Amino acid sequence: MTTAIKFGTSGWRAILADEFTMANVRLAVAGIAAYVKTQPAPHRVLVGRDTRFLGETFVAEAARLLTAAGVTPIVIPEAAPTPAIAYAVRTLKTSGSINFTASHNPPEYNGIKFSTPDGAPALPEVTQQIEAQVEKMAGGGGGGVPSPFAGKFETADVKPAFLKRLAELVNLKAIAKSGIKLVYDPFWGAGRGYSSDLLRENGIPVESVHDYRDVLFGGHAPEPSDELLGDAKAKMKEMGAALVMATDGDADRFGIVDRDGTFIQPNYVIALLFDYLVETRGWRNGVVKSVATTNLINALAEYHKVPLYETPVGFKYIGALIDEDKVAIGGEESAGLTIRGHVPEKDGMIAGLLIAEMVATRGKSVGEQLNDIFAKVGSFYPVRENFRLTPGQKAAFTEKLKADPKELSGRKVVQVVRTDGLKLILDDGSWVCYRLSGTEPVVRAYTEARNQHDVESLRVAAEEFVLS
Repeated sequence: MTTAIKFGTSGWRAILADEFTMANVRLAVAGIAAYVKTQPAPHRVLVGRDTRFLGETFVAEAARLLTAAGVTPIVIPEAAPTPAIAYAVRTLKTSGSINFTASHNPPEYNGIKFSTPDGAPALPEVTQQIEAQVEKMAGGGGGGVPSPFAGKFETADVKPAFLKRLAELVNLKAIAKSGIKLVYDPFWGAGRGYSSDLLRENGIPVESVHDYRDVLFGGHAPEPSDELLGDAKAKMKEMGAALVMATDGDADRFGIVDRDGTFIQPNYVIALLFDYLVETRGWRNGVVKSVATTNLINALAEYHKVPLYETPVGFKYIGALIDEDKVAIGGEESAGLTIRGHVPEKDGMIAGLLIAEMVATRGKSVGEQLNDIFAKVGSFYPVRENFRLTPGQKAAFTEKLKADPKELSGRKVVQVVRTDGLKLILDDGSWVCYRLSGTEPVVRAYTEARNQHDVESLRVAAEEFVLS
């Protein structure tokens, strides 16, 4: 029997009442428990959730199943951000965590993310073992799913320790001294009461929007993208704030809006914070980015004489370098980053707080600071688009990815990079990167022009290469 439960590095996600059923949740948790039992004792697992529908029910059922399987659950009673759970895994020295979250997916989804004892998302070698256990149980082997235990469980409040750690990593005194005002949008998600409480406790004026639980997330995905930040922008204008900080449903992704209402691309946020951390912390041990993330980071690494690591897409690769203390910061263009001394997991809250510190310390808007960086190392204009393919188009494009093109719409290709997908570096320093989705007939095309004039022509050239 083949089950629908497949774990990626962001866990297993599915639509509620379709594939994300109580029966499948029991199978998934039982598979995780069986895996944990193969690892060194003590077998203790944190169980948490975001604010999605039925989260409490799934947590309670998971705790009962873990207990029945001989694994001690530690239940997090309130919704908690993914990075806070990751930090608790490390400080409490558990065997990992089960987190019921579908991150920024639409409200009809839920999911399970399993993290290992380092607080990082489980790697494929782990999730494959879990899937094998699930398959065995679904087929009636391995004793099947145990009968749930009905007793009480140990609990943990992960918030105080995590806020204390954020306060150690961010210069809150500098933000308070500057007098700037801030807006925080948790998108009805697990970040509620984290960044905002920390700022208020340190005398920093902050107002929140969407600061209540709504399992429908306002009727759309809880994603901090430009088109969904209208309420936060209105609040910023109303109070004369310097910045909007936003996080997604489980607070591992970020969104930043500058004081003039301009949404700041995640690519630029990562580059700005890299430059700022080198300047203010003196961290020169390295920087890591995915192959699809802006080459502005490459230029800054060269400018600061800092080692650069470029990885395939997937935060697991970045988290590993953070864990080994090889880099000051790591990030992906999809709004995920973390920094030295922090969790090897995406943290949208640390991103927003550090941008606030940067604005407060330098006394310039985010846009002004980006222009300063462009003046130092040149300008970079990244764009990402998805193209849906027919089966025939996908087959043809899969073959096309194996070739080494010499040009792209008349532009000379000077380097072909295959770290992940196909990346073509052009003679003017612009580039295009193509990655096929593993779950749907879609190709993601990332482009980056070196001046604004070329943005549209490069985007069109990238599209023609896909569809021709």
